Amino acid sequence: MSQVISKVLSPAMKFWLKSQVDQVETLQIQIQGSDRQILGGYVPGVMLNTSRAIYQGLHLGQVQLTGENIRINIGQVLKGKPLQLLEAIRVSGEVHLTSENLQASLPSTLLGEGFRELLATLLEHQGMADPAHILDNYEITWQGADLDQSCFILQGILSKNQTEIPLKIKANLSLIPPQTLQLSSISIEGIPGLSGDCLEELQVDLGSDVAINAFIVQADKLVCQGELLIRP
Repeated sequence: MSQVISKVLSPAMKFWLKSQVDQVETLQIQIQGSDRQILGGYVPGVMLNTSRAIYQGLHLGQVQLTGENIRINIGQVLKGKPLQLLEAIRVSGEVHLTSENLQASLPSTLLGEGFRELLATLLEHQGMADPAHILDNYEITWQGADLDQSCFILQGILSKNQTEIPLKIKANLSLIPPQTLQLSSISIEGIPGLSGDCLEELQVDLGSDVAINAFIVQADKLVCQGELLIRP
């Protein structure tokens, strides 16, 4: 390993990575490149391996990522300033998420808002008018998230005027590469005024910053392989 990588870039990159997450148990990085490339602000490649990281309240299991063609503010880093990305980079890798990780992530605002938006979308496809406005009349407390082979089960409580109603969403998950998550055989229990009919299918666009190659739901584990665009 070069002196620039070992003495300057590796500590600066670890500090930057740790600043992006709430907590991380282990963090290993391997940086590729020559002194000449890095002193020019160019890092050909970085490999990252972490376990038990927490990002905005989301608990992740094993994470393995690789980034290439990275431009950084090396001049400022050499002066003791924090590392910054100068251009967007596309990162590829694999993330493991267990039922235990999902359960621990339920209090996350990011996950809670995502589940609420998903529920509103499901209700809209069931024919309910203005479901987001209807859900605003309730407080939703998510209590359980389970993985079982290809099936995802989400449970919570709808609260209104000291009345609590159990809520349950069940669906099969699959992927239409690269950016579409497909839910099928969807059932929703606990929404007042909603029939118990099963919604056959719903497709969710994950956005252009994401490209997923594999989305595997096993007993007690979800494995996601793909690419993510990280912007400065």
